[in-house]
Amino acid sequence: MSQPVSDLAELLASMRPELNEGAYVFSSVRPDRDVSRLAPLATFRESEGLTVIVDEATALREDLPVLFRAAWITLTVHSDLQAVGLTAAVSEALTKARISCNVVAAAFHDHIFVPVERATEALAQLTDLQVRATQGVAG
Repeated sequence: MSQPVSDLAELLASMRPELNEGAYVFSSVRPDRDVSRLAPLATFRESEGLTVIVDEATALREDLPVLFRAAWITLTVHSDLQAVGLTAAVSEALTKARISCNVVAAAFHDHIFVPVERATEALAQLTDLQVRATQGVAG
């Protein structure tokens, strides 16, 4: 297993964004709901309910409310959870292109959820950010 990267310049230069197949849905269910059948990609408990991220087919099958229909991009660099600036740089690049994003940081990688219809454009923006970082002109 690789060591996590914390240096922002190195993170950006090696982030290698990859678009995962399919569409994903952010939804909210009762906090006490058993979500094991949903096989969620991620969950987050808030006082108002349990946010789940599931594949679109599961959301439709389970008749879940669709709060956000997203494409999922993984930054394949092993990012340190304490690294500073990666989320801001990614968000800024997508903001400049007027693409909304929701970032989920996990133990090994950062995952960017963007509107499905903007997935290709978002991937291009993130790839451009990486290329500029390898040339020393990120930002």
